[in-house]
Amino acid sequence: MDSTPRRKSGLNLPSGMNETSLRLETLSSSSSFRAVTCVSSPRAISSLSSPSKTSSCSDRFIPCRSSSRLHTFGLVEKGSPVKEGGNEAYARLLKSELFGSDFGSFSSPAGVQGGLSSPNKNMLRFKTDHSGPNSPFSPSILGHDSGISSESSTPPKPPRKVPKTPHKVLDAPSLQDDFYLNLVDWSSQNVLAVGLGTCVYLWTASNSKVTRLCDLGPNDSVCSVQWTREGSYISVGTHLGQVQVWDGTQCKRVRTMGGHQTRTGVLAWNSRTLASGSRDRHILQHDLRISSDYVSKLVGHKSEVCGLKWSHDDRELASGGNDNQHSQLPILKLTEHTAAVKAIAWSPHQSGLLASGGGTADRCIRFWNTTNGHQLNHVDTGSQVCNLAWSKNVNELVSTHGYSQNQIMVWKYPSLSKVATLVGHSLRVLYLAMSPDGQTIVTGAGDETLRFWNVFPSMKTQTPVKDTGLWSLGRTQIR
Repeated sequence: MDSTPRRKSGLNLPSGMNETSLRLETLSSSSSFRAVTCVSSPRAISSLSSPSKTSSCSDRFIPCRSSSRLHTFGLVEKGSPVKEGGNEAYARLLKSELFGSDFGSFSSPAGVQGGLSSPNKNMLRFKTDHSGPNSPFSPSILGHDSGISSESSTPPKPPRKVPKTPHKVLDAPSLQDDFYLNLVDWSSQNVLAVGLGTCVYLWTASNSKVTRLCDLGPNDSVCSVQWTREGSYISVGTHLGQVQVWDGTQCKRVRTMGGHQTRTGVLAWNSRTLASGSRDRHILQHDLRISSDYVSKLVGHKSEVCGLKWSHDDRELASGGNDNQHSQLPILKLTEHTAAVKAIAWSPHQSGLLASGGGTADRCIRFWNTTNGHQLNHVDTGSQVCNLAWSKNVNELVSTHGYSQNQIMVWKYPSLSKVATLVGHSLRVLYLAMSPDGQTIVTGAGDETLRFWNVFPSMKTQTPVKDTGLWSLGRTQIR
């Protein structure tokens, strides 16, 4: 017998198994070891299995549920046959053990036994994670043919960017700060007319040339200007109540017409005749083919007429006054405004759609169906509405404002969402005109400046307007 003491092992081994039956297997491709690999000899487990077979146990990967983001997946429950007498409580408990407590607390809809049912045949579907930005490869973009379902819709188109600063500023000395006057108009031949004091000046946009059209003298002043649609002739309303017609290319007076007892603050041409509105509360219709001063008189306003616009088909004339109403005489009288109505604009995109804006006590833009007189919508702008103009390129309109913010606003129609808010004038933005291409507007105020803004896209490209225009950024004088 060997008297050498046997070293006691630190392992507790089952009977019939010694230390030599255990070994660590080294991975040939690295220096690491498999953590729990054991190989037992046939003798050690002869009582459990046949001598010709070996048994091995290896590690397996168990995922960590807390970091698996299972909340982003929803189980589409597929109906399965349930054995008669199945235990519903057991099914919920099993579901809770497999998929977490959130699924365990979910109750089955009434009428469904042994689980939930869904018309979808997929086992799992991926829910949209709303915590992050939309992916360009989202199912809403790929479409339904990709076989991926999504609960999100196509992301909305980003709003069109409008330059926040004017690209051109003109000094306009003696431009009056009077809400009831209309002293700026832009012709179809790209010539801007501005009434300054007793004179009318023409500014050619293509070359920035300034021409003095007329001077009314020390006893009169300019109250309104309006080009014909062809852009060849321009009408001038005076403080004494006259209406003068001038040839814009020859700078020659063609006709002088009377009829008003006091100042003529607004003018409107249609294809054949000229309408004029006055502080005397009357609207006169003038026809240059007839020798008389006017051919008809429209009576209905109880105060000064300050807004006047023909519809695009020449069938209706909308007028606004200081009596807080506007009308298409003698068809309709619309009285919802609570302040003077100077801002009037007909939509070029929809027949019979009229927009009107009220003064300081009203501050609203209202939209009307002139066929039946119904108000379609309205929006409170928060400021006095001085002017309105529809874009002919897109279904949008621009409004200019006075007290108290003196801003310029661009609106989408019919959603009435704001595209842009522009500021720059220090006083009420009383005057507004649009360029022949429909992309640029010019605004005038009592701060004696004219500012040019790029606010609408072109009709062909429909691309965002750029911050550069026909003229370089700078400040010059209109006279």
